[in-house]
Amino acid sequence: MTADINYKPYVLSEKQTDWVADLELDSASQSGMGQDPVKVLVLYGSLRKTSYSRFLAYEFARILDKLGADVKVFDPTGLPVKDDVSQNHPKVQEIRALSTWSQAQVWVCPEQHGAITAVFKNQIDWIPLSIGSVRPTQGRTLAVAQVSGGSQSFNTVNTLRLLGRWMRMFTIPNQSSVPKAWTEFDSNGRMKESDLRDRVVDVAEELFRMTLVLRPHADRLVDRYSERKEKLEKGRLLTQQEKEEFKTMAK
Repeated sequence: MTADINYKPYVLSEKQTDWVADLELDSASQSGMGQDPVKVLVLYGSLRKTSYSRFLAYEFARILDKLGADVKVFDPTGLPVKDDVSQNHPKVQEIRALSTWSQAQVWVCPEQHGAITAVFKNQIDWIPLSIGSVRPTQGRTLAVAQVSGGSQSFNTVNTLRLLGRWMRMFTIPNQSSVPKAWTEFDSNGRMKESDLRDRVVDVAEELFRMTLVLRPHADRLVDRYSERKEKLEKGRLLTQQEKEEFKTMAK
């Protein structure tokens, strides 16, 4: 995997002021909940130079970093459109490895024409439910957020929740929706003080807490009878293609 520094573009220089540094987050401390930092992957859904979903993703990353998490942000630039021949592309391998590494994820997507963007959906499409016997999303906790150019909407976060369920993730109850995003960030891409910003902190804190609570039980929570049966009969978990081939052979 690429050096960790490439996954932390959200880190500010010492000269930059940071409102996150002044947050009181001691009550969400990891104390007594295990010493290994929570591993969080952050995805965003725009390639624009001025990308409010990227700005918001970075704010989530800074808050989670302050909470003590090991945070990595994936840059979707260069990720090929989902097809049947690019599985070995470096960006495809990268996002799959990051998802497998993670224990929690944050998905931040713009709302475009009332739905999620192709940039974001393409990232999820490249993450399979299984890679051999490895489940790169199953059992992870998930927080969802959206930015909108217009008035308040929840279309995108609702769609992200649907995707999270299909990816077998535990989506936290809280969520963030930032309307008129162009008015909520300053020229440096930082969120202005507001109730919307406070909600972002709430969501990040809730994701962190829920991950701490569920992490010790992750294996038990995703233990499935059907998968135990498949391992016993076939020796391992099969891909969907292999399952279909076995069905065809049995006819």
